[in-house]
Amino acid sequence: MQLQSFIAGRWLSGAGTATALRDATTGEVIASATSEGLDFASMLDHARGVGGPNLRRLTFHERAAQLKALARHLGGHTEELYALSYATGATKSDSWIDIDGGIGTLFAYASKGMKELPDGHVHVDGAVEVLSKSGGFLGQHVQVPLEGAAVHINAFNFPVWGMLEKLAPALLAGVPAIVKPATATAYLTELAFRRIIDSALLPEGSVQLICGGVGDLFDHLTCQDVIAFTGSASTARRLRTHPAVMDHSVRFTAETDSLNSCILGPDAVAGTPEFDLFIREVTREMTAKAGQKCTAIRKAIVPAAQAGAVIEALRAALGKVVVGNPRQEEVRMGPVASLAQRREVLEQVSKLEGETEVVYGRDGRLSPAGADADRGAFLAPTLLFCKDVAAAKAIHEVEAFGPVSTVVPYASLEEAIVLARRGAGSLVGSVFTAEEPVAARLVLGLAPFHGRVLVVNRDCAKESTGHGSPLPHLVHGGPGRAGGGEELGGIRGVLHYMQRTAVQGTPDVLTALTGRWVKGSRQLDPGAHPFRKPFGELRIGDTFNSGEREVTVEDIERFAALSGDHFYAHMDEAAAKRNPIFGGRVAHGYFLISAAAGMFVDPPLGPVLANYGIDALRFTRAVKPGDRIKVRLTCKEKSLRIGQGYGEVRWDTQITNQEGETAAAYDVLTMVSEKAVPDG
Repeated sequence: MQLQSFIAGRWLSGAGTATALRDATTGEVIASATSEGLDFASMLDHARGVGGPNLRRLTFHERAAQLKALARHLGGHTEELYALSYATGATKSDSWIDIDGGIGTLFAYASKGMKELPDGHVHVDGAVEVLSKSGGFLGQHVQVPLEGAAVHINAFNFPVWGMLEKLAPALLAGVPAIVKPATATAYLTELAFRRIIDSALLPEGSVQLICGGVGDLFDHLTCQDVIAFTGSASTARRLRTHPAVMDHSVRFTAETDSLNSCILGPDAVAGTPEFDLFIREVTREMTAKAGQKCTAIRKAIVPAAQAGAVIEALRAALGKVVVGNPRQEEVRMGPVASLAQRREVLEQVSKLEGETEVVYGRDGRLSPAGADADRGAFLAPTLLFCKDVAAAKAIHEVEAFGPVSTVVPYASLEEAIVLARRGAGSLVGSVFTAEEPVAARLVLGLAPFHGRVLVVNRDCAKESTGHGSPLPHLVHGGPGRAGGGEELGGIRGVLHYMQRTAVQGTPDVLTALTGRWVKGSRQLDPGAHPFRKPFGELRIGDTFNSGEREVTVEDIERFAALSGDHFYAHMDEAAAKRNPIFGGRVAHGYFLISAAAGMFVDPPLGPVLANYGIDALRFTRAVKPGDRIKVRLTCKEKSLRIGQGYGEVRWDTQITNQEGETAAAYDVLTMVSEKAVPDG
C-alpha cells in the first residue's frame, strides 16, 4: 500500500521511488511513501484561501466544540489504530499513551477553549491601559489568528499524539494545519488522519497531510505561517535557517534532543518509598516506547553512597521486563521503530561506553519473545554507570534514543544540579525526595535549564502522571538543546498561532472590537430590567441603575449578628477611629455586596437561572453610617454554552456613594437562559 497525501481536499499519490516502511517486529513491508511530484505551493494556497477563512468564521467556542466532537469520533476508531500501532513496535500500553493520549489532548483543549477563551473571535490579552486623564483614550492588547498555515513536522515515536497535540491548539486558534509525519511510522498517522477526514467535522481546508518529504513547501512560507517541529536538533537547525524562514521571520517552535535527568534525593535511601518510586520510574522510562521518548530519563543522578543499591535494584527491575513481539500480552517492551533506529542507538551507546561501563544489557542484543531477533529491531534495556563524573562529557552530550540510561553519582546537591544542567537545556527533570527543602533547592537549580520539573514523594505518587508524560495543561518544551520552544501549556499553546496587537482608541472602539464592555463606553437603555431579557436579547452595554439606599448602624449590627463578623472596625467606634485607613466605624464590605444584590436583582422567575460567582472584587472606599449607596449593573460579556440552552453573562458592577465615588467594583457572573421563562 502506498500512502497518500491529502492536498486541497483530495487524496493524492506521489510519483517516483517510494520508501518502504516495515513492521518493526517482523521486518515485513507494510506500506510505502513518497510525495514526489505533488504541488506543495497549492497546499499553502488552499490553507490560506479556504481553510483559514472557514475556521475564522467560527468563534473560539465553536472551534472548541468541533475539537470535542472530533475527539469523540476518533474514540470510536481506537481498535483499528491499536491494531496498526503494533507495527511501530508499540505495546498496548505504549499505544494507549500515543492514541488515547492524543484523543485526550483534543478533549482537554476543547474544555479549555470553552472555559478560558471568549465566545467570539478576539482574545483579550491583559487589562485595559488608561492612556489619558479622562479615560476617553485607552489601550488594549488583543490577539487574533494568523492568516497563514501551521506546518507541523512530527517525530516517528508518537504518530498519533504528535499530530493531535499540535492540531488541537492550532485549530482552536483558527489556523489551518499541514501535517507532515515522520515517514517511518507515517502509516499510522495516515490512518488516523483518514478518520479525521471521514468525520467531516472540520471545515474544508482545515487540515492537509504530507506523506513523504516536504519538497519546496518552505520556499512558499510567509510571515503569517507557523512551523512547529519535533525531531533532531540538526534538522531543526537546518529548517530554522531556511532562507524563507529567516527572510519572513516565520514563527518556529521546536522540540528537539533532550538529555533528561532524574535526581534521587540524599534522604531517599534504599528501603524508603521514594527510593522504590525512583527505581520504578527509571525502569518505566527506559522501557516505555522502548525508550523512544523525547522525555525519557537519560541520566539517573543518585547519591554516591546509594549508587550500588540503585544499580542492583534497577538490574532486578529490568530483569523482569519481557522484550519481544508487542502483540503478545506478556511483552512489556517491543522493538525500536526500525533496524536503522537500532543501529543508531547502538552507535550512540558505543560513544557512551568510553566513559561508562555497561551494568545491564551487554551488547544490546537478546532473544525476543515471539519474534525473530534478526528481522525485528530489538534491543535489550541497557543500563550504564558513569565511572568518572568529573571527566565525563559524552553522558551530557550524546543521546541514545532507545532503552538506555546512565547512573551518575553525585556528592552534594550542588553537584547534582550541575550534572543535570550540563545537558544544556532539557525538556523535563524529576526529583524524588521526601524533604521539601531539598525539593525546593533542586527545583530552583533545575528550573532555568528545564521546561518542566516533576517532584515526587510518597504523598503524591499515586496521582503523579510521571516523569515522561507531557500534559496539555502544562508547557512541553525546554531551553537550549531541547529546542527553545514551548508547545501545549493550555491556552499558551493556542497563542503561538495568534498575533498580539496593541490597539489604541476610545472605550466604544474597544468595546466594539472585543465584544467586552469597557468602562467609559456607552451604557444602553435595556428597555426593561435586564434580568427579564433572554440570553439572545441581551446587548453588551445594557445597563441598570438602581435607586439609593442609606446605610445605617442598624444595618451594620444586624449583618454582624447574621454573619458572625464582629471585626472592631464595624462594631467599635473608638477602636475604629484609631484605624489609619477608616478613622471610624464602617460597613462590612460583604454587607455592601449583599445590599447591592438586593438593589439590582429582579426577583420573579425569568431567564436568569443562577448567580455562580463574583470576579475581581475590590473595595475602594469605606462606607460609613449615613452614607447613601446605589449600584450600576452593565452587561459586560456574553458566552453561550453551546447546546446547553443557556449562556454565561458577566455584569460589570459598581457601587457608589452619594458623592459618586466608587465604594466597590466587581464582576457578577450569571447563567441566563435562551428562553424568556426556562422550562421547568
